[in-house]
Amino acid sequence: MTRIEFELKRITADGIPHALDKAERYRLLNDPEQAESICHDILAVDPDNQDTLRTIVLALSDQFVGGHAHGGVRAARSFVNQLTDEYDRAYYTGIVFEREARAFLGRAGVIRSAAYDGFRQAMEWYDRAEDLRPPGNVDALLRWNSCVRTIAREHLEPEVDEREQPLE
Repeated sequence: MTRIEFELKRITADGIPHALDKAERYRLLNDPEQAESICHDILAVDPDNQDTLRTIVLALSDQFVGGHAHGGVRAARSFVNQLTDEYDRAYYTGIVFEREARAFLGRAGVIRSAAYDGFRQAMEWYDRAEDLRPPGNVDALLRWNSCVRTIAREHLEPEVDEREQPLE
């Protein structure tokens, strides 16, 4: 059986705003794979488009729950590193850690302290973002609070180091 190869069609630069609107709409419609695909089309034309980089990070992290976390986490972090704004890099790094922890928590038979560690890493990045935030932007604080509430609701705790336990 022969394999048929197709070439991707390239969008035009003047179509980027419309395509970005579509990507954001597909995210809201819970179709992150379609949103991710559109972002790749935009980035093929404008690789430094900051709005698209933020959107693809969100689209990839939307897919963590669906079992695509491992490869998607690496890809999301790669796109975060392309963000030029220091606040954005801190905030979206926190998003990736938080969503990875939430996806991990949703799996059966996991070591819950690993989810705790993921939330704590996210919170550290949100702390950094808070220090860099523009006036009136409370996004990092809201995400921090969400992590705190999840840790409390799920009764998450750090891993206990057996070596630090007192001998009886």
